[in-house]
Amino acid sequence: MTVLNPAASRYAGTRVPRVEDPRLLTGHGSFVDDVVRPGMLHAAFVRSPLARARITAVDATEALALDGVHAVFFAEDLNPDVREQWYTLIGRDVPDNPRPPLAEGEVKFAGDPVAMVVATDRYLAEDAAELVVVDYDPLPPVVDYATAVQSGESVHSGWPDNVAGELNGRPPEDLAEVFDQAAHVVETTIRQQACAPVPMETRGLVVEWSAPEGELTVWASTQSPHEVRLFCSRLLGLPEHSVRVIMRDTGGGFGQKVVPMREDMCVLLAARKLPAAVKWIEDRRENLLSAGQSRHGHGDVRLAFDETGAILAAHIGYVEDVGAYPTPWPVQNAAAVGMLFPGPYRVPQASFTCKTVFSNTTGRSAYRGPWQFESVTRELLLDRAARRLGVDAIELRRRNLLRQDEMPYFNPNGMPYSDVTPLETFEHALKLLDYDKFRREQAQAREAGRYLGVGTCTYIEPTAAGLGLHSTEGATIRIEPSGKINVYVSGGSTGNSLETTTVQLTADALGADIADVHTIQGDTAITPFGGGTGGSRSGSMIAGAVEETASALRERIIAIAAHRMEVAPEDIELERSRARVRGVPSEGLPLAEIAAMAYFQVDALPPGVPAGLEASARYRARVPIVWANATHVCVCEVDIVTGEVKIRRHIVSEDCGPMINPDVVEGQIAGGTVQGIGGALYEHLAYDEDGNPVATTFMDYLLPTTTEVPEIEYGHVETPSGGPGGYKGVGEGGAIGATPAVLNAVADALTPFGVEITDLPLSPAAIVALIEKGEA
Repeated sequence: MTVLNPAASRYAGTRVPRVEDPRLLTGHGSFVDDVVRPGMLHAAFVRSPLARARITAVDATEALALDGVHAVFFAEDLNPDVREQWYTLIGRDVPDNPRPPLAEGEVKFAGDPVAMVVATDRYLAEDAAELVVVDYDPLPPVVDYATAVQSGESVHSGWPDNVAGELNGRPPEDLAEVFDQAAHVVETTIRQQACAPVPMETRGLVVEWSAPEGELTVWASTQSPHEVRLFCSRLLGLPEHSVRVIMRDTGGGFGQKVVPMREDMCVLLAARKLPAAVKWIEDRRENLLSAGQSRHGHGDVRLAFDETGAILAAHIGYVEDVGAYPTPWPVQNAAAVGMLFPGPYRVPQASFTCKTVFSNTTGRSAYRGPWQFESVTRELLLDRAARRLGVDAIELRRRNLLRQDEMPYFNPNGMPYSDVTPLETFEHALKLLDYDKFRREQAQAREAGRYLGVGTCTYIEPTAAGLGLHSTEGATIRIEPSGKINVYVSGGSTGNSLETTTVQLTADALGADIADVHTIQGDTAITPFGGGTGGSRSGSMIAGAVEETASALRERIIAIAAHRMEVAPEDIELERSRARVRGVPSEGLPLAEIAAMAYFQVDALPPGVPAGLEASARYRARVPIVWANATHVCVCEVDIVTGEVKIRRHIVSEDCGPMINPDVVEGQIAGGTVQGIGGALYEHLAYDEDGNPVATTFMDYLLPTTTEVPEIEYGHVETPSGGPGGYKGVGEGGAIGATPAVLNAVADALTPFGVEITDLPLSPAAIVALIEKGEA
């Protein structure tokens, strides 16, 4: 492993116990549903039972007659109050689709919110919602996105062909000659099912309007409190300083909670019309019904090879289902699929087309590793190519994977790779597996009638992209008169341990004992503006913000200590919350004494040093994109009678740069890997031909459990990035690499049957059908 300046850090790089754990593991966390306000009201939604229909009449008379019901809001009550509803993450001027808070005139999917009922408690609100009468005139729904363009029906009148947006790279015709003359061309169509992020805590918020002050306070389950504040101020036409967003503990987000959605808009708009705070907590059925789908799409993919197996060219034609109301802009992530499709391979030329299509299903939302499809298709195609060329799949990758010494490298779509180790993580993961030994075991197992397989996925991912909302991050550090340290950052921690990593980084930056450091996050009234979590940005950006802020304080501390001890500033070192003379451990001042001087003995401070020990600064991303990479290796066994897949081993060799906290890194990898396994074998947010959702409970939407997931094995290759501390993001990679590794492992196990995988998920029934097809 490459370790960056090991002597410079006492805490970064170590397995410091998570500072969040004492409260979370003892049940003392504070989530949105724990918030109680005086006289608080509760909201529930009336949702459409149909995928597409005109709303011909509504009647809330019976609901309003119930004692304790305060209001029933329809589109005409809330929608006209919308001022602006664009997301900072995307920008004001990007073409976007309509997104009315409540359905106007026509419902667009089963689960579309038609009305919002507000009552004294949630149970009463739900009872009243059942009494709201809505008459519908059914319309033909557009359910299959793949045929939506030619359906003759429109999800939105402004998009008659249902194409939400397109973004294309180099035209595929430019590469026609390369493909025509290549020694080998492998092509197929891969179809991926719709999945849902399924955070442990569903969406929710509490909104309280104070008319005398003209201030709105929002307690939100979110990944980005400052984004919620900006969105709310625009939505309601309020100045930013009149909106306060408080994010306490949040039980997972995975992209679903990056920006406010339509139900959030309804609660925000209704708050100023109500006499008390209003709370909405989504139940699990609502979450699966209307909080958004992800992944759903298909791609026509081609790879051209020369006679040695070197890749000559790549093409992907990607089409993605974005449902009725995608959030946010639907084109962005589809374009990333095309731009990243060559992945971490040496590909001279590439082309891509990307199209996003509306359908009468729940809208597309962000989900961990939203460009995962490019890795799924590429890695499946590489294994197919290896079988076609008669080459071991591992050897084919070795011939084409990029190496560390080839960096920087521009992929054929212009993406600027840097500081990555695709071949190195690949070899590291195979060493952990002992690939040759596995192949011997596989052969022996087949002789005994057991079918083992191995699959890999090597990917590269952009993290901490220095663009727009995500390009800067702020921090404020205040050393109190007692010498204790408070560090304020935006936050957005949704289980990704930002508290722990912030404390570690600050303790190192100031030479403090970690027990003396505390962090305050998630309150827009007291924390500096920040982009929140998303895009695997937090580790790198918070490291930069802490570094920028702490450097000014460190200079001030050293100046005070040097002046007091009558030595040169360069002779002072900070360690264990003390300033001491270098080489003379007995000579030193505790940080508490220095802080007391800074606040209470200002006349004794050296010339030019201001009173107090508090600083604020902003970090601006040093590089456009911080790149991370990894290799997943999966070993599975397939029961050819039942179609059951048992994962025997799952290895991840990750290069996310120096690790701030290996426990946190491995936790992030593990969580993403489990989600990737679910996407390969279990999860499917399915609809029937009429647009009715058929997976709105965990009886139907299957998730992997501890029974199905093996103990994940970790390997680390640490290559510093050009960002602060050399850190890279690690939040999304597990969810990217696991799915194709599992799929390839199943295909490898079933090689004797000629199985080729083109459709996800690989349910037991699907596997049995593939085997029977191969035997036919």
